Amino acid sequence: MEKNIFDAIEFAAQAHRGHFRKATQIPYISHLTNVMKVLLEYGYPEQVAMAGLLHDVVEDTAVKIEEVERVFGNEVTVLVKGATEPHKLHLEEGEIEAPWLERKMHTLDYLKKEASENILAVSCADKLDNIRSIQADLQKVGEDVWSRFNAPYESQKWYYTGLAMALVSRQKDFGSRYKALTDKFEATTKAVFQ
Repeated sequence: MEKNIFDAIEFAAQAHRGHFRKATQIPYISHLTNVMKVLLEYGYPEQVAMAGLLHDVVEDTAVKIEEVERVFGNEVTVLVKGATEPHKLHLEEGEIEAPWLERKMHTLDYLKKEASENILAVSCADKLDNIRSIQADLQKVGEDVWSRFNAPYESQKWYYTGLAMALVSRQKDFGSRYKALTDKFEATTKAVFQ
């Protein structure tokens, strides 16, 4: 029987059980369901929304990409793979991950040149929820929010601005739902890093 969005919600909730948003008591699953919600609101199909729910399982849990494929099939797996930093696809326990700047530069290059619309949409919905969370936290705790991250404010500004430019640069390749989603991300990013 083919898996559906409710199966993906359950799988993600179980994989991320006990995980919270940075420096909060908010269960991490809220981020994943927000990504799913954004994708559905902008008219992306269920398979894309499922990938949105699962986009962090390989990076942040013990789940391997092979398990995602076995459970959810090739279409969802291709999108999850595309939204996962490549070195994390096969990172063994105890192995050191690549430096932050190297990983982010690779992501920007991939989004600008190679990613399909659906991979771009998953990445954009993920980053849109992240920047909205940062925006809300800035109002609550102020500039201390930046201490939660692995890279300082200036690096975060460089990365999010670069993401907005990369995502918007691909608008000519896709339709109105992609343009609306990436315009929203760009506007929110500008509001945070004005």
